[in-house]
Amino acid sequence: MKISARNRLRGSVKSVEKGVVTAKIEIEIAAPTIVTAVITKEATEELNIQVRDAVEAVVKATGVMVAKAG
Repeated sequence: MKISARNRLRGSVKSVEKGVVTAKIEIEIAAPTIVTAVITKEATEELNIQVRDAVEAVVKATGVMVAKAG
């Protein structure tokens, strides 16, 4: 996958909390450190994000997006 953002943090999904419109995804990165991203529920379902999935937290400006390889 190619993406313009250069601030990418690889980690593992620790939890997924789905709301009506958004979903909160907690990602544990190497330190262990947790990065929390709030993304749309639609994106969470489209990417089929599950606990223990290998993902990257993609940081651009003040927002955090989630990318799932595969």
